[in-house]
Amino acid sequence: MSRLGLLLALAGLGGAVWLISQQDLTEIRALLHLAGFGLLLAALTHILPMVLNAEAWRVLLPGRRRPGLLALTGLVWIRESVNGLLPVARIGGEIAGYRLLRGAGVAVPAAAGSLLADVAISVISQLVFALLGLALLAWAGAGIGWGAIGLAMVVGLAAAGGFILAQRADLLSGLAALLNGVAAGRFTVFAQHSRRIDTLTRRLWRVRRAIGLCFLWQLLGWIAGAIEVWVALYFLGHPVGMPEALAIEALVQAVSSAAFLVPGALGLQEAGFLGIGLLLGLPAEVATALAIARRIRDLVIYLPGLLAWVWAERRLAAA
Repeated sequence: MSRLGLLLALAGLGGAVWLISQQDLTEIRALLHLAGFGLLLAALTHILPMVLNAEAWRVLLPGRRRPGLLALTGLVWIRESVNGLLPVARIGGEIAGYRLLRGAGVAVPAAAGSLLADVAISVISQLVFALLGLALLAWAGAGIGWGAIGLAMVVGLAAAGGFILAQRADLLSGLAALLNGVAAGRFTVFAQHSRRIDTLTRRLWRVRRAIGLCFLWQLLGWIAGAIEVWVALYFLGHPVGMPEALAIEALVQAVSSAAFLVPGALGLQEAGFLGIGLLLGLPAEVATALAIARRIRDLVIYLPGLLAWVWAERRLAAA
């Protein structure tokens, strides 16, 4: 996966460079110079969605061993940084989060079960957010038909429903038992942990209040992410309303998630900003500058997050 990820990253980087090179580079430089430190401020607004996502994860954890909001925000920061910058197909961050949650004293079933439920709910909350973005594009007269919105809803619900049903059908413990049988009992401990994880996950899905709160906090996190777009475009000299910022953020996030095999959605994210920006009437150079602003966010937020991950892993190893 790491070799494939590297190849996809290089291809994506080449695509991003080519897309940017097709625009008026002088105009893009002027826009970025105009924005200045405003782009740093836009990047820092991403802290709010991370806090909201941390609270969404927190409500799924048992109260006795539940880490505080600040600690979980740090774990969300590391999860996003690993998934955003490394060739890990957007699952490496969950593995890192699980390890660090275990290091904080959370039991195996609670750590794994809460992560599985959190990821499943995030599929649903992002689907709702993406549909909101499509609806806002249609409302703005961008040529998005309601048929396309309906198709996206059906596909998204099928994917999310399949993921949730797999969790509630004890699929993990079934696969672990099969593997243990084939390996003549060499994975007994893994099979036992898998049964406990499945049991806790099924219990979690029956706690409707926790599931509902997790969904609500996640949806608020997606919506709060649009503040970054709104602030960046303000400093780039092309302010838009919050509905337009929400549409851009919702659909760019959908593109990035669909491109999960490409590290950082290189190239595809830039194409998303250009395409959606043009649908909303943004000049190509402004949309390109906005895409570059998102990459500045990655450097400002996610690069330190990787360093925090290395430091946390070293502390965990030394404990």
